[in-house]
Amino acid sequence: MSDCIFCGIVAGTIPAKKVMENEDCLAFLDIFPANRGHTLVIPKKHVHDIHHADSPTYAAVASMAKDVADLLQIKLSSEGTTVFQMSREAGWQTVFHLHMHVIPRWPEDGLHKPWDIAPASEDFLNDVLQQIQK
Repeated sequence: MSDCIFCGIVAGTIPAKKVMENEDCLAFLDIFPANRGHTLVIPKKHVHDIHHADSPTYAAVASMAKDVADLLQIKLSSEGTTVFQMSREAGWQTVFHLHMHVIPRWPEDGLHKPWDIAPASEDFLNDVLQQIQK
């Protein structure tokens, strides 16, 4: 897709700091890093988000995200890893080309969960499960 920044990176028309690459995927440093080593993993073919990805494409991205997480842990001596994928505007996606964030973590690195953890009621969980299983 001509107006997609990640497609430009795949095509080589936009520079990127490549971390890893194979036939299907590319991993590169995020230019707006949440932490040292923050890497994005994308499929080389344009896929808008998780809902547009077929299972093999998503599996390839997830597999490379695992390899990148291991690489960053070894090379940067991180003590943890946060991996996440955001889809669509309501899901916080800002670049509309499927991607996973792989973020090395250290104690006291200043990053925090984007929501407060609180238990759900049994009624709430049952209601959601009933909706899903219909």
